[in-house]
Amino acid sequence: MRRRSHIAIVVSIAAIGVRLIAINQPFIGDWSWRQSDVAAIARNYLLGGFHFARPQIDWAGDQPGYVGTEFPILPFVAALCYKAVGVHEWVGRVQGVIFFAVSLPFFFLLVREILGVRGAIWALVFYGVAPLGVMTSRCFIPDTPSLTLSIVGLYFFARWIESESEPRSGSAEFFLAAIAISLSILIKLPSAIIGAPLACLSFQRFNVSAFRNLRLWLFAAIALLPAAIWYWHAYQISLNFYPYHFFGAGGVKIMPFAWYWRIAKEIPMLVLTPICFGLFVIGLFTTWRNEQQRHRAQPFYWWLAAMILFVIVVGYGNRHPWYRLPLVPIAAVFAGSGCELIAARIRNLALRVVGSIVVVASLVFLSFASLRGLYKPATASLWEAGLTLKKITSPDALIAAADNGDPTVFYYGERKGWHLLQKNGIYYGDPADGESAISNLRELREKGANYLVLSSNTMWLLDLYPDFREYVQANSTLISATSQFEIYRLNPISK
Repeated sequence: MRRRSHIAIVVSIAAIGVRLIAINQPFIGDWSWRQSDVAAIARNYLLGGFHFARPQIDWAGDQPGYVGTEFPILPFVAALCYKAVGVHEWVGRVQGVIFFAVSLPFFFLLVREILGVRGAIWALVFYGVAPLGVMTSRCFIPDTPSLTLSIVGLYFFARWIESESEPRSGSAEFFLAAIAISLSILIKLPSAIIGAPLACLSFQRFNVSAFRNLRLWLFAAIALLPAAIWYWHAYQISLNFYPYHFFGAGGVKIMPFAWYWRIAKEIPMLVLTPICFGLFVIGLFTTWRNEQQRHRAQPFYWWLAAMILFVIVVGYGNRHPWYRLPLVPIAAVFAGSGCELIAARIRNLALRVVGSIVVVASLVFLSFASLRGLYKPATASLWEAGLTLKKITSPDALIAAADNGDPTVFYYGERKGWHLLQKNGIYYGDPADGESAISNLRELREKGANYLVLSSNTMWLLDLYPDFREYVQANSTLISATSQFEIYRLNPISK
């Protein structure tokens, strides 16, 4: 037992260490736009007086840019840290790593009750090296902290619900679970699907009398009321302040079959690795056949069913891979079960050790292969353009940025502005023709935009639409150009 506990500790340390690689990397990867928004909110707290209830983004032009968001505790804490250490990317990124580290012992203890120590170690390995889990937990986004709090809440709820005596409404486990679940939903609303395994545990313990159990109603009130209050407030912010934006709005939308098929094809590679996915499928069936394991693992079956339903109903929202992060711990549990079944049938110790090394090495290699593309500086051109804007423009400059809706250029330029194209402040996609691009840019000039930025990903607009190129040349001056970006000073609109 002691040796296996040491193995679990080593696995945990290695998983944390992997996430510290390039921890201070600028926000220039495939997910840069999401991180730049969160980072901008943090910096605006620092510069704007720490008004917690009014998070601000940078792409609302000369308006304050208050938006409706999740409970912004992460950018707020980052802003507090900025006061002490300055503005650095690692301050935001390391919060996800810390929360991931906190999740490890709770996840291990949950799985140990289902699979035993050896199966729990294997589940910990799969949980630690899953590509989506690695990437998400080193990004400045709220998903890993929310998932961690879900796992912590599930652990304490299971401890409370499975106590030998009648659970007491005043027990520490009860309130720790309720508070953790409440924070999880506050930080990320889709985390409400953790209600599925909680409901499963409740019905296992109380059967249909769960509906009459006042303690469970108290738990629901503690877990849900703060989130209801905050999201009502966030919605009011989105109604009353330009650009009238609520983060995640429009995600609840059922999509065509091809959309879900693309998501399904991503799961073995981006989310889990093929080895983990194969063992996950095996474990789903082997765990079900073992009556004791099936009973203990039933909450994870319910969680999986809730995730599948969530992906279907929030189809459009699942265009973002991090929405599927809860699949990582769910799959890790059943993959650990599949691995445990195979290991139990190998009697030779040396063969079992060699097989374990091969599996772990293969997992690491496959995870690295999936992650390599996500670490690439896909939006380096926006980063470089932003740094140049910071040098050559005044702090009150207003930027019209053809940036594919990615606010990285505003964040690193420390300037406000608008996306091009935009409609009511929200990025509206590529222009259908030159006239629509001209019309949008003219509108932004009238609003006060005095600089235009084109990145290497959008300079094609000048080649595809000659009338737009002519308009830009006639109404601006090129002041900085590289292979990565072009910056124009826009002429004032004649009154």
